[in-house]
Amino acid sequence: MGKIIQLDDALSNKIAAGEVVERPASVVKELVENSIDAGSTVIEIEVEEAGLAKIRITDNGNGIEEEDVLLAFQRHATSKIKNENDLFRIRTLGFRGEALPSVASVSRLEMKTSTGEGAGNRLVIEGGKVETFEKASSRRGTDITITDLFFNTPARLKYMKTIHTELGNITDVVNRLALSHPEVAFRLIHNERKLLQTNGNGDVRQVLASIYGLGIAKQLVPISGTSLDYKINGFASMPEVTRASRNYISTMINGRFIKNYPLAKAIQEGYHTLLPIGRFPIVLLNIEMDPLLVDVNVHPSKMEVRISKEAELNELVTTTIKEVFKSKILIPTAYTAVKKDAPKEEQTSLVLDEGTRPSPSTERKELEWNQPAPAATAIVQERRPWLETSVEATISKLPGQSVIEETVVTDTWYETNPFSESQAMSDGSTTTSVEPNFDSSETGCAASSESRVPRLYPIGQMHGTYIFAQNENGLYIIDQHAAQERLKYEYFREKVGQVQSELQEMLVPITFEYSTDEFLKINEHQAELEKVGVFLEEFGLNSFIVRSHPQWFPKGEEKQIIEDMIEQLLLMKKVDIKKLREEAAIMMSCKASIKANRHLRNDEIQALLDDLRKASDPFTCPHGRPIIVHYSVYEMEKMFKRVM
Repeated sequence: MGKIIQLDDALSNKIAAGEVVERPASVVKELVENSIDAGSTVIEIEVEEAGLAKIRITDNGNGIEEEDVLLAFQRHATSKIKNENDLFRIRTLGFRGEALPSVASVSRLEMKTSTGEGAGNRLVIEGGKVETFEKASSRRGTDITITDLFFNTPARLKYMKTIHTELGNITDVVNRLALSHPEVAFRLIHNERKLLQTNGNGDVRQVLASIYGLGIAKQLVPISGTSLDYKINGFASMPEVTRASRNYISTMINGRFIKNYPLAKAIQEGYHTLLPIGRFPIVLLNIEMDPLLVDVNVHPSKMEVRISKEAELNELVTTTIKEVFKSKILIPTAYTAVKKDAPKEEQTSLVLDEGTRPSPSTERKELEWNQPAPAATAIVQERRPWLETSVEATISKLPGQSVIEETVVTDTWYETNPFSESQAMSDGSTTTSVEPNFDSSETGCAASSESRVPRLYPIGQMHGTYIFAQNENGLYIIDQHAAQERLKYEYFREKVGQVQSELQEMLVPITFEYSTDEFLKINEHQAELEKVGVFLEEFGLNSFIVRSHPQWFPKGEEKQIIEDMIEQLLLMKKVDIKKLREEAAIMMSCKASIKANRHLRNDEIQALLDDLRKASDPFTCPHGRPIIVHYSVYEMEKMFKRVM
């Protein structure tokens, strides 16, 4: 007798649910994506106990025809694709036809739906079995309620995380959907507490303000670029606004949120030396391309995709971000701000330009919810005379509001939910922060390479580490080691590609010994090492000697530098000569720079400041640490209570 049997539909649906429905956030994602595909302009997500007790999704979309209601809960039943050709031209978020039957098989589900013509329909399914299917009065759209998720799969329920963690996952999903579809008004409620509301007017900047808060939203700069196959746009945070993980990098392809490590690396490479090691930017990147260039059918959750011409896309992303920051003045202004509590009834709105005021359709959406759209945050910037024209987004004060000071939190992060910026800004504490300097008039110059740093006049030095300088705009503090590290880095970056013309013979060769496997790898890539100035000769068993090196190697550090370069080669899974040269230049610049606790003469300080003005990127060292911090005259007077 044969051993192979045909699984029944109930069991196969539960197996499919294991792939599609991992946690409550997966249910929210699948159902909200269906609502977006149905043309909804207003979507409300209501959850209880982080979705384990109840998930309710209400939309104003097209609804489902009566003859399609039961069919929608059959496996592989979909309205999105008709044939094989459609599979390679996916423009919708859902297309597999697995979400609804998978969710219904592990929960108690009730759905009311109507197309707006005639009576609607009500369907009740428990554990995958249809209990009720009847006519019911319903407005246009679909209302789905999921209760007792995983009630019939206790093994899955056992592995759920805490309420806080599961709610963070739901919030993360909804926020990313809101970012990828700013034309849709979203509202997220947990245990009758509103967590997010967007107005759906199509302006992604207002969605960013709703999620991150106004302080962070004002420090996001627009990015855009095009190539023959790709068009990218979005927003990237100023280099001083960083987080501890990549969770704050959101990438969308044709309106679909995806996770793609090479794209995240390309974004980081765009910042290059502007970010400290281990810190990551806040970035929203939307990519538009022909659907033929992306395969979204490689994972059940549709979070991972396969991209054609991926190298070309990554290069476009990196180049676009680099070009944006090349034109920015990135000297942070340090200041201390005390945040005051604002009455709950006071609200603010982010007004970016006249063209972004709510449209009549937006007002209708607000009437559907029977309440005004919420403020992104109750924080208003105090106007400083020297920043009047420098802030990219302005704040308009509603009637009855009082202006309060703004606190920009740049070093607080929430790992569970990377979109909790507004909560991070509500602790009422006093904090020292940094603010980007957008105003080129403050430095008295345009954004050419030399004029991105104003002319500075040295005052003195503190602890042999920090240089104090001034001009008509206030006080500047310069980290002397970071400044010379940047200058040396740019010097070595040029020299590292010119190793053959300037060689220094050594009186006593240096010997290096390695294990057999390391010896074989080094021997295989000797050509790459020679391109960065390391010239090895085999010398006995598993040994090399070096007889010469480039003249510009830092004196006294030759052996250590060569050892470090070889170590970099051994650590690389794939040898990249460009990356190897980059790491070599960073390493040599650090070793050759002025160390702390070294006192400099005034002429040495002035020479360092003048050279810094000529650097191509004079704002951070190669490791991403800031070189200059600015205290404006206004802030100095404010600290000493000369102005209030």
